[in-house]
Amino acid sequence: MNLTSRTKLRRRPDRGSYDSASIHAILDDGFLAHVGFNMNGQPFVIPTLYGRDPNESKLYLHGSAASRMLRELESGIPACLTVTLVDGIVLARSAFHHSMNYRSVVAFGTARKIEDPAHKAKALQTISEHLMRGRWAEVRGPNDAELKATSVLEFSLEEASAKIRTGPPVDDEKDYDLSVWAGVLPIFTVTGQPVPDPRMNNGHQAPEYISAAFKKRC
Repeated sequence: MNLTSRTKLRRRPDRGSYDSASIHAILDDGFLAHVGFNMNGQPFVIPTLYGRDPNESKLYLHGSAASRMLRELESGIPACLTVTLVDGIVLARSAFHHSMNYRSVVAFGTARKIEDPAHKAKALQTISEHLMRGRWAEVRGPNDAELKATSVLEFSLEEASAKIRTGPPVDDEKDYDLSVWAGVLPIFTVTGQPVPDPRMNNGHQAPEYISAAFKKRC
């Protein structure tokens, strides 16, 4: 990624990273982004799912064709997209030095609306596979009416940076002698046991890719 005045970290630059591998790794581990934009002087920050093709430095966003956020973004207005993964609560000996272990990405750019139906379907597949690999091959794909009712945007990762904190708390030297427990409380995102739709009437068991996702994350 190109280091720019917008992506350069000014506070704790030692935690920053600008290489594509680090940025892509965080994006691949997440699936929920927050998109910030300004409309008529009013700032908005909207959560949305995304997908990233492993071979591309761009994200795909989708939603209803009536979505205010997507309508604004497709006009080419500047936007800021963030993804944050929280890995732990860092408990120090002093209140001042409490922190969090995290991995985050901040990206600036503009989005482009995908008009071609085949490209749009491919982008939707990318989002689906990012969220649950193997699902797209099993489900019914979108028909023409559903594609028309769905807006899909591509957001290029031209200006982006990652910021990462790991490790134990860092206290003032004089506080290390305090009789206070200090350390890290890890935080994990895990999946639960798959719950079938009550209207399942064909006796199907959860497919292997869902069972594998459950076993992998627990």
